[in-house]
Order: sequence, then structure tokens, then C-alpha cells
Amino acid sequence: MSANPIKRCAIYTRKSSEEGLEQEFNSLDAQWEAGVAYVVSQKHQGWQLVDERFEDGGFSGGNIDRPGLKKLMAAVERDEIDIIIVYKVDRLTRSISDFARLVGILDEHNTSFISVTQPLNTTDSMGRLTLHMLLSFAQFEREITSERIRDKFAESKKKGMWMGGAVPLGYEVKDRKLVVNRSEKKIVQIIFETFIETRSLTETCYRVNDMGFRTKRYPKKDGSAWGGKPFTKSTMRKLLNNKIYLGLIHHKGDWYPGQHTAILDQQLWDKAETIFNTNRNSRRTESRWRHSPAFLRGLLFGPDGIALVPTSGRRRGKRYRYYTSNTARKKGHRESPLPPLPAEPLEQVILQEVEQLINQPSLVMQIFQHCHEIEDQVSYEQTINALHTLKDIWQELFPNEQQRIAQLLVERIDVQETNLSIRFHTKWLPEITDDLAGVA
Repeated sequence: MSANPIKRCAIYTRKSSEEGLEQEFNSLDAQWEAGVAYVVSQKHQGWQLVDERFEDGGFSGGNIDRPGLKKLMAAVERDEIDIIIVYKVDRLTRSISDFARLVGILDEHNTSFISVTQPLNTTDSMGRLTLHMLLSFAQFEREITSERIRDKFAESKKKGMWMGGAVPLGYEVKDRKLVVNRSEKKIVQIIFETFIETRSLTETCYRVNDMGFRTKRYPKKDGSAWGGKPFTKSTMRKLLNNKIYLGLIHHKGDWYPGQHTAILDQQLWDKAETIFNTNRNSRRTESRWRHSPAFLRGLLFGPDGIALVPTSGRRRGKRYRYYTSNTARKKGHRESPLPPLPAEPLEQVILQEVEQLINQPSLVMQIFQHCHEIEDQVSYEQTINALHTLKDIWQELFPNEQQRIAQLLVERIDVQETNLSIRFHTKWLPEITDDLAGVA
């Protein structure tokens, strides 16, 4: 009788959490030894264990994005594995859809699937049916467990318990509870008081960072840390809007009385919130001004190549328009290479440059020829006179008409600290003169 052909066997082991993996003999080792014993028991069938070990410690069975499993399936696709052995079916996956995909790959490469504790073999039709039933129960159990965890988490939050996450500045965790960190508590109070004084997120960031205060620092397991950086408007806004400082716990849009001690009193919080509401209303008005037509929008760029955008401010009851760097809007004026530029003087300078351009003899002739083609009664002198009235005509245009003409005429304006340079489009001059003639 001829010997049975060799069956190359691979054992796959998995554990959902990392707890206990540091032990000399852990759950993965136990699964491995059970698999080895099973292979030895089938030695007479030609079963032989491959040298490579495939394992995933600290990975959930809810998906198949696991390094050990990926390495195993790569070996299967290279036709290096004939039989896969697991301790239980759910060690491979808890998802029916994922299992179906894996079985499709196994079938394609004539690879069998064996469970040590469940008499299952994917080459057997009854084994396949039983396997699907077991996976259905495993997935159902996983979903029920997830629901229970979510419900318990929600109930705990509603009772004001701290349930993990990034610990906010001003607190630390002891025995799974939030307790006040005295030194950080003082920083939080200073931040709120500074914001109430300045009424500005940007200025608050400047002052707090200048005091040497930084965002909370979180240590990692490898000894490094994240956080501990200067405050930005984003991190500052998040801190100033965190009601955890009032002794509350957040869950899905609602706040519940917490079991931790409040850092702020209600009066201080209300002052900060009032400023936020006032600033928010002011920003809505500011937004209307900022998005109103400004004919240099999209054309101005600062020394750093960042666009200058229209904005406005109020002084002594009067509102003034400016062009300011996007850098200043995002990081504050300290980071901007240019101060806010008054809009009207800048626009007048550009308008004067435009007047000089279109009064050049060669361009005047080009415009005259274009106008003469449309209306043969137009004289050269009339064309010159029309161009000389550009400034008056310009004032009669609606802002969106001014912006359209500027976009047709000007390609880009680079603004430096002491000068500016303008790059023109000349090909649109005839179309522009049509517009101006229509107004005149």
C-alpha cells in the first residue's frame, strides 16, 4: 500500500485582548499546543506541520484585518497550505460574511479547514452546514455582547461615571474616577479668566501660550507622549466649551451630573458663554460683510503666497473694510507677514494702475478698432474720452460688476511690505470696454 500524500498543516491562533499575553504560557500557546496535538494524531494521514506560526494577539474576530491572518491567507494563495487548523471556529472569524469570503479563497486553493474542539471539515457538506450554524450563533453572541456593553456604557454615563477617553486638562484618573489636578485646575481657571478679559480666542491663545501653558500631555506605553503643545484656536475653543468643568458628563449630545468635582463656578462659565454667543452673532454680521463683493477678491496674495481675503472691522461705530491674510484668520495676526490692509486705498491704487494700462496708445488703438467694428460711427477721440471717464464710470458699477471686470483684467496681484506688482490679462480689454460703454 502506498503512503498517504503529505498534507501541509498551518495552525492559526487568536486572542481578542492583550491581557495575559505577557505570561510565559498564554492563551495563544494553549491554542497552539492543542493544534499541534491534533496534527500529530493525524500523522498517519500524512499531516505535517509547517514551520511558520500564524497568530494574532490582541485582535478582535469582528473583522479580518489582522496581520497573522493576512500572512496565513497569503500562504494559502501561494498554494503552500493544505489544511488550516484552529482551536474554535470563531478564532478565525465571528462574521458570516467574512467567513464566506475566506472559505471562497480556501476552496479556490483546495485548502481544508479544521476545528480542534468542533468536528468540522469544510470538505464535508454536513460540516459546512454545521459550521455556518456555529458562526451564526457566534455572530449573534457578539452582537448581543456589543449591545450590552453599549447599554451599560450609556447607563454609566447617565449616572455621571467617567468611562474613559482623553482626560481633560484639570483632571486625572485615579481608581477609574476623575479627580481634580490642583496645578492644572489653576491653569483652566486662568484660561477662562483670560478669555473673559480679552473676549478673543486668538488673544487668549497668545497670552496663555506666552505664560508657558500648554495642552495636556498624555504619556504612551512606549515612553513617548502626545499633546503638550501650544494652544490653537481649535483646542482653546474645545476647552472653553467643555461642560465637564461644571461637574457634568457628556453622552450623545446630553450632559448629566457627574461624580467628579467641578473646577469652575456657574458664574464664570456663564460669562464665557455670553462672550461666545456675542462673538457668534458678530461673526454672522462679519460673514455678510466678508462675502459681499470686493473686486480684488481672489487676486491678492501676500509675500508667503497665501491669499488675502476681504474682511471688516468696526471702530467708533463705523465699519471699515480690509484685506487680510488667510494665515492671520487661522493663526492670528502674529503669524501673518502683513498687517490688515485698508481696502479702499488699496483698491484705488489698483484702479489707478488699470487706468494707466488702458490709456497706453497701443491698447487704446486696439480698443478703438474693436469698438469701430461694432459701431462704425465711433471716433478715436470718443474712445479716448470714454476711457478717461473710467474712474467715474467705475463708481456707477455694482460691486459684482466691478469684481467681474477686475477678474477679466487682472491675473494676480502680489503684495509685499513696501510695494505691489500686478499681472494683467490684456486679451479681455475689448469685452471690458463693451461693459464700460454700456454704462456710459
